[in-house]
Amino acid sequence: MNYFLTEEQEMLRELCAQIAREKFLPVREELDETGEFPRDIVKAIAASDIYGVYIPEEYGGFGGGVMEMCIATEEFSRVCGGIALAFSASALGAYPILLFGSDDQKKKYLPPIAEGSKLAAFALTEANAGSDAGAIETKAELDGGHYVLNGTKQWITGGGEADVYTVFVRTKKGAGIRGITALIVEKDTPGFTFGKKEDKMGIRASTTRELIFQDCRVPKENVIGREGMGFLVGMRTFDQSRPGVAAQALGIAQGAFDEAAKYARHREQFGQPIASFQGIQFMLADMATQIEAARCLVYQAARTIDAGARDVGKISAMAKLFASDVAMKVTTDAVQVLGGYGYMKEYPVEKMMRDAKITQIYEGTNQIQRVVIGSQVVKESAAKEKKE
Repeated sequence: MNYFLTEEQEMLRELCAQIAREKFLPVREELDETGEFPRDIVKAIAASDIYGVYIPEEYGGFGGGVMEMCIATEEFSRVCGGIALAFSASALGAYPILLFGSDDQKKKYLPPIAEGSKLAAFALTEANAGSDAGAIETKAELDGGHYVLNGTKQWITGGGEADVYTVFVRTKKGAGIRGITALIVEKDTPGFTFGKKEDKMGIRASTTRELIFQDCRVPKENVIGREGMGFLVGMRTFDQSRPGVAAQALGIAQGAFDEAAKYARHREQFGQPIASFQGIQFMLADMATQIEAARCLVYQAARTIDAGARDVGKISAMAKLFASDVAMKVTTDAVQVLGGYGYMKEYPVEKMMRDAKITQIYEGTNQIQRVVIGSQVVKESAAKEKKE
């Protein structure tokens, strides 16, 4: 389909596809096996000025928006969803600063993120605060001109590899979500350490670690927005970033479909390619239709956000929900099309199936997305009835 991308967006897509083919493809199997973080690929992405595609020009970026971030993420994920996180996870960590940071914070942190010399990470999840983001317990007490942090964050994408962390802490006990504050914490801050690297089912080329804070002193000027505003910062960030997860899912699905279609054309059974059988054609038809529907929704969500729409939580959640469900369905079907070969690590679709699963979980499980969508749908229905 023609999505009427600008000339610059088409060039970005082609460049990202080229990087993915030349840099991701030769090492994706090895990195999936070893779990090694792709530092050399980070340098290659940085050398192509792609880290700044969604960051304003005044802070060293390309001047694009969520749409550009999604295009890059989709093309990278088409080859490897795990390696792609070296780009997209940094965007998630940068968005709170981009959306709510002071001018001084933006000038200090966004240029090195835009040039790829520093990576960012987003730290909200804790052992007892997953879907219930307002239940975080990591605390920060004000001591003169510094906040003193104590506690842990769990399953942080880019943990230990990123240089700049947006960390959500409790600054006021008993105040619920109004007691949460977002802080910028730099990697080498004393009292800030990392737990073991998690051994994951998928996205294994992306590092996931626990963050540990023990009397970690962070300057007061590192507050994003203002004290007590952290929950809003986190939720508004998700409104902007969830299309990025959707784009990751979309890319994984497209990559799996490409492999399945190619295999079906070349694999012969009963004296003819299996692509000639109606059963396989129906599967490929459904996969292609689901992917295209997901792409329509993801791109529309990104464009809606970039157009400056205020209430984007519903469409953002819809994009993430639908695209990730499609990714899981398409990758599962791709394994089925390849049959026994699809179950073997020698072929990439089993990896894509493993990578797809996390897109239904992080940045809000798909059950949480349905809560977001459902509550907004009810509000809109009530408002419409009142108006009539």
